[in-house]
Amino acid sequence: MASPVVIFKSVYSSILLVFSVVTIFGLIALRQTNLSESSHPALAYILLIGAIGWLTMVEGGQASLVGLYPVYKEYYVDSHPWSYMSTNITNKGDNLDRYLIGRQYMVVLVVFCVNLSAGPVADADIWGFPKWLKDIFFNFGLAMILITCMIGQLNTQVNASHCMLDYINNLFAVFTLLVALGIEFSGLLHASYLVQYLVGAMSGQPIQSKEPPRTASQNFFFWGRCLFSLAVLSFCVAVTFVALFDGKTTMWDGVPAGVSVVVFVILVCIVGMLEGMQIAFFAVAKITEEERGSSFFARKTCELLYSGEGNNLPGFMIGRQLCVVSCMIFVARVTSLDTKGGENILGVSDGLQSVFNTGFLGATLLTILGSISWQLVAGAFPIAFLSNPLTYVLLRWCLLLEASGICHGAWVIAAITRNVLGYQRDEVYIGTAEERQKKDLERQNTMQRLEAAEKAARMPAHLAKLPIEDLPDSANSAYNMVAGADGKPVDQGTAPV
Repeated sequence: MASPVVIFKSVYSSILLVFSVVTIFGLIALRQTNLSESSHPALAYILLIGAIGWLTMVEGGQASLVGLYPVYKEYYVDSHPWSYMSTNITNKGDNLDRYLIGRQYMVVLVVFCVNLSAGPVADADIWGFPKWLKDIFFNFGLAMILITCMIGQLNTQVNASHCMLDYINNLFAVFTLLVALGIEFSGLLHASYLVQYLVGAMSGQPIQSKEPPRTASQNFFFWGRCLFSLAVLSFCVAVTFVALFDGKTTMWDGVPAGVSVVVFVILVCIVGMLEGMQIAFFAVAKITEEERGSSFFARKTCELLYSGEGNNLPGFMIGRQLCVVSCMIFVARVTSLDTKGGENILGVSDGLQSVFNTGFLGATLLTILGSISWQLVAGAFPIAFLSNPLTYVLLRWCLLLEASGICHGAWVIAAITRNVLGYQRDEVYIGTAEERQKKDLERQNTMQRLEAAEKAARMPAHLAKLPIEDLPDSANSAYNMVAGADGKPVDQGTAPV
């Protein structure tokens, strides 16, 4: 039975969400959003619903694929064939890292579509709302934040954090995975690998690929894409910092350029930490306590996350999303360009300056430096990430944000979705981490016996005629392992033919 506090949070958050959905849909009907202002409202509705729907799979799919990585996939090959198909792809070589890169850019593209279709225009007005209410929900963007977070991201992460197998057991998940891998293959974001290699070298733990060494042609193709991506990233950084120092951004008037740069760097680092934390948390969610390391902060973090029913993990995802969205809104203000009637940045044409003003450069910069790179590092060193004291501090902060209840409606949506679709916890299908560890040990013993049986079957005829005690050590141990596989004593006097 839920406590009165939880019920209150769920009710008031759900009311805010319903209010946000109704007002945004009303603005679309009145042609007061970015897309509906210049096209038919039906197109805006279709794009909004489609984008939010796809975002649910992009967010939930990440939680599922990362969390299932350490699980032996044959445990669910029959019960969840689509999940098996997806993990069969991501568990090969470095495909999981490739997916994470493409998936992150998908988030940027999908959220851009959400804002394009439903973002209120300047001075949007509906049903005579007072100015303070319109400023909060429309100008500040609270309505869009609540819709995007609660419907498109948080409720899916809540379900996927415990129901990984059920969540991606569909063709839509496989399609989303393939699209993400295609984006990574394009090379636009390959500069993230350079950051990953640099961090690995500086830490004394070079990144180890799970694939064979690349051929000369593969090396040429890979490093060529890295150079292309680095050129794009360098251009984005140059334009953004020139705009910051020239005061040609939408940062509030009176804030010194140096302060803007420092705030920008700090916020990018905070967003990066939060992005890396979710990867590290899901990466260790299905392993035993002993495998999570002996660091004080690693153990404190895991105790806080996975104690009891484990609700602090999805709770962190809610608080994290609120924190990330808030930081990104501020980063957008710091990096969105505005010449304020002056000369174009770097003397570019008016057309190119218009592209700069969309915030595309800042978004690309943030995607690579403030998101993907941190995720790759956390995926390579999850235990080291957990051992960082800042990880524990940010975890506490995210749980505090979640405790405010403003996005508690995500739990309501998650509960409704889970009951309607019949999601069950992964433990129902594959057992706990400790139970799987026992199964893994039994499976390894079985594999050793099978290998020994094959070895015994290939034993030369002159050895097969010898008494057991006269067999060579390797053949004798193989024979004993096979003979004892059924638990019965061996009563034969010679080796099997």
